[in-house]
Amino acid sequence: MDHIVEKYLATWNATGDERTKLITEHWADDATYTDPLAEVAGHSEIDALIDGVHARFPGFVFTRVGEADAHHRQLRFSWGLGPEGAEPLVIGFDVLVTDESGRIADVRGFLDQVPA
Repeated sequence: MDHIVEKYLATWNATGDERTKLITEHWADDATYTDPLAEVAGHSEIDALIDGVHARFPGFVFTRVGEADAHHRQLRFSWGLGPEGAEPLVIGFDVLVTDESGRIADVRGFLDQVPA
């Protein structure tokens, strides 16, 4: 499951063709993503959501915080968002569910710490 978390965070950090490739390879065609600020479905909406995060937090990167916990086809892990090499300004955790082929099918995100 660590591989899935790595590709998931890589997707959030990528831009352009690299992100398109990651989404195509590692996310189910009808994947959904829901957090307190967004609810989207499908590759194009997920891509647009990530673009919005990049616009709001330019130069910030997503990093894993701690270890992932997994069972069956679902996993949860904490992440941070902030300037590279610095303490994260945003901290949350996500629950990912994969489809039968191991692609990300559903994401439920929670925000634990957000800037004022």
